[in-house]
Amino acid sequence: MKRVKAGCILQTLVFSQKEDCGFSKESQRRYNREEVEKYKKDLEKNRTRYQIVSVEEQDDASIVVHVRKHLNEKTAVGEYFN
Repeated sequence: MKRVKAGCILQTLVFSQKEDCGFSKESQRRYNREEVEKYKKDLEKNRTRYQIVSVEEQDDASIVVHVRKHLNEKTAVGEYFN
C-alpha cells in the first residue's frame, strides 16, 4: 500500500495584459502589481497555506510569480514549507 507522506503544488503564474490593450508600460506594470496583490489577498481570504518563492518583473511589464501552495487539508506539507 502506498500513501502520500507530504506534498504541495508549485505554480508559475504570469500576470500580464494583452499587447494591444492601449496602456503604457508603466500603467501595465502598476495594474499587474495590483493583480498580484489581489491574488495574495484571495489566497489569504480562502485560508490557503502558501509561500511565495519568487516574484520577477519582466521587461514587457508582466510579472512572473512562483508560488508553493498547500491545497489538501489532509496531506502534510513536510519540509516543503520550511
